[in-house]
Amino acid sequence: MPGSLTSVARFARVAILVSLFGLFVSGCGINTIPTYEEQAKAKWSDVQNQYQRRADLIPNLVETVKGFAQQERTVLEAVTNARARATSIQVNADTITDPEAFKKFQEAQAQLSGALGRLLAITENYPDLKSNQNFLALQSQLEGTENRIAVARRDYIEAVQLYNTELRTFPGRAWASTLYAKNKPMEQFTVAEDVMRLPQVKF
Repeated sequence: MPGSLTSVARFARVAILVSLFGLFVSGCGINTIPTYEEQAKAKWSDVQNQYQRRADLIPNLVETVKGFAQQERTVLEAVTNARARATSIQVNADTITDPEAFKKFQEAQAQLSGALGRLLAITENYPDLKSNQNFLALQSQLEGTENRIAVARRDYIEAVQLYNTELRTFPGRAWASTLYAKNKPMEQFTVAEDVMRLPQVKF
């Protein structure tokens, strides 16, 4: 009987220790790095989706403007070429940990924003185009998309800041050097949002 009581007591102690260890591990940040990583990747996916949405709007926008302003061939070609460059860059979840690939993506999108800004600026010279319902609808969709891009970029930047900070500070740094040694810091946008934003065109 005393032996069985000792076994029960030993088992109870082990169960308590296991429970305490589980609580310690769950509360010490072991899951924080992968959690922040997944959140940042989800925000990156949102950024990609919004840029793709913009790219999808551009062909119709160019064709509509071309119908009223064929003489603006240089500007129209600049937008088409910038879109081709931006969409030719292959991006995925690994892009955000590759400084060179991320820089190329960011620069291509910035160039496309600049070309779009110039395209919208010339529409001021064409009253018939400014009153065209198809153009108005496209311009409105493009403006909404630019706003969503700005929000997606901001959310991504915030998520990456959390993730990168966790990799550099304790206790995340300890986990990063052991369990998550392959995890790399993620890249952030360096081009100011006001540079990316299209100019306001009043109709």
